[in-house]
Amino acid sequence: MGSPPPKPGSLRARKRQETLERIAETGLRLFSRHGYEATTLDAIAEAAGISRRTFFYYFKSKEEILLDWQMRGFGAALRKAVLAQPEGKVPVEAVRDALLALSTGFRTREFISIDRVMRSSETLKARKQAAYGLHEQALHAALIERWPDPVRSAPLRLVAMASLGAMRLAIEAWIQADGDRPVDAFLRAAFAGLTAEFCAPSR
Repeated sequence: MGSPPPKPGSLRARKRQETLERIAETGLRLFSRHGYEATTLDAIAEAAGISRRTFFYYFKSKEEILLDWQMRGFGAALRKAVLAQPEGKVPVEAVRDALLALSTGFRTREFISIDRVMRSSETLKARKQAAYGLHEQALHAALIERWPDPVRSAPLRLVAMASLGAMRLAIEAWIQADGDRPVDAFLRAAFAGLTAEFCAPSR
C-alpha cells in the first residue's frame, strides 16, 4: 500500500508557509531594487500574485516583512545548531561553531542590501535592535537546554549576550567590507578576540 495522504491541516500549513515566504521574498526583492519607502503594499501584492487583503492576512505592514527576514527561523536554527555540537566543547565554543555552521546560508548580496534598508529608518533600526534581544533569549534557552544545571543559568546568559555581541560586530565588519571575504572569517576573528579577553590575565 502507498503512503497515507497528508493530513489536511499539515497541507494547509505548508501552503500557508509557502505563500508567506513568497510574499516576504517578493517584498525584499522590491525593497532592494526600488528602496523601502518607494515600494508600496500594492506593488508587493501584485508582484507576489495575491490581493491586498491576502497580504494583510500574512503581514500587518511592510515593516513586518523586514522583521520576518531578520527573525525567520533564526532562533530555532540557532537552537538546533547549538544542540548539535559534539560533547566536550565549552559553551562559547559551541555557540561559535553553531554560528559558523549557520553562516554558510548567508547570501552576501541579499543580506547586505536588506541590512542597508534596515539601517535607513530610525524605526526599523530600533526594531532591529529589539530583535537581537529575542535572539539572546533564544540562545540562552538553548544553552540551558544543553547545560541544564540551574546554577549555570546566569553565566550562560552572559555567554549568550557576549556571543551575540561578537556576532553583531562580525556582521557589521563584514558588511563594511562589502562582503569581500566570507562572513565566517569575521566570526572567527570576533570570537578569537572575545575568548582572548575572557582568558587574558589581569593587568
